[in-house]
Amino acid sequence: MDLRWHLDNPTIENLRLLDRSPDDDLIDLKAVRRYRLGRVRQEMERQEIDACLLFDAVNIRYATGSRNMQIFSSRNPARYALIALNGPTILFEFTGCEHLAANLETIDQIRPAITASFVAAGTDIAKRERLWARETAAVIRQHCGDSATVGIERVNAGASMALVNEGFTVVDAQHPVELARSIKSDEELKCVRSSLRATEQAVHHLRSAIEPGLSEQQLWSVLHQSVIAQGGDYVETRLLNSGERTNPWFQETSGRLIRANELVALDTDVVGCFGYYSDFSRTFHVGPDEPTPKQRRLYSVAHEQVHHNMSIIKPGVSFKEYSEKAWDIPPEFDAHRYYLSAHGVGMTGEYPYLYHHRDYGDAGYDGVFEPNMTICVESFIGDEAGGEGVKLEQHCLVTDDGLVALSQFPFEPSLLSDT
Repeated sequence: MDLRWHLDNPTIENLRLLDRSPDDDLIDLKAVRRYRLGRVRQEMERQEIDACLLFDAVNIRYATGSRNMQIFSSRNPARYALIALNGPTILFEFTGCEHLAANLETIDQIRPAITASFVAAGTDIAKRERLWARETAAVIRQHCGDSATVGIERVNAGASMALVNEGFTVVDAQHPVELARSIKSDEELKCVRSSLRATEQAVHHLRSAIEPGLSEQQLWSVLHQSVIAQGGDYVETRLLNSGERTNPWFQETSGRLIRANELVALDTDVVGCFGYYSDFSRTFHVGPDEPTPKQRRLYSVAHEQVHHNMSIIKPGVSFKEYSEKAWDIPPEFDAHRYYLSAHGVGMTGEYPYLYHHRDYGDAGYDGVFEPNMTICVESFIGDEAGGEGVKLEQHCLVTDDGLVALSQFPFEPSLLSDT
């Protein structure tokens, strides 16, 4: 894996990707899965949770390595995993799909799931929820006892209450799982880098395709095609905009036609190779003329914010201390600031959220940066009065010595230039 790629290099034609074949010995996927399941059980033990019931598709994949219709199962409680602290891992799989996880060493049993949803049960939903709770409770009692503390997440309220009525103490499973996910193993980091390299190739194709007259949606599709062709999964958001639609941020990709000499901004938000998130943002100039002084200023300010905040993060620094030392946003850009200063990242955006100093009192919480956390440092710079905006973001790794960028896609020399 060749990471000796200078950030000022405007081309990425020769960037060598990790082979993302599951059989490639460059990444020990069994070690990845064993580590992740061990992390979940470690946090369960620390928080005195006897069993976790996971419905979130990403959490199931994190804990077991099992993937099945990830977007579908994110909105349908049609598959779930039970992780006993001192017992088996049981995958309750969607009907007819039991074969998909048959060879995973992290899963001890595969059983058919009981789908407790209105779509599946209709007006008998309460009856279905009680059935689900009764059957699930029997398995929990078998492996964890009658008075187990059970962590649960992402399930409808009726099912959760039915499980409480079975006599268990029910707590939020997000707490142990998010903490588990926050520290990556060295083998996980290979997966992260592989996913980033593929997404960087996709953004390169997108950047090369930019031209006046192309719609935002047509351009955005270039990213999708390349990501999927390289073994990635999907793009989680629709964040590519052009011209004045770049400000404020979070305007979803539209059919607007891109015009000459304006800015195009995107946030990748790719669930990529091995299910790992590739999350960096870049802003491009369409041309053919040189960028305007205003466009250069917006870009340079965003670039300064990202790199100032990256310089603060190192092991042992608290989230509160980071917030206090973070870059001060100029007043004219404050109203349209990005809602976070930085955030954790792994198989999706995850713990921790790092807030701007002015927002910390209302939304912030404390914690400490640790080695092998992966963090995305964010900036959006757009004038409250309107006009174009610039979105930049770096996907980074906390090392013993500080923060290093994992995302290697170059910044734009023409937008950083003062001339």
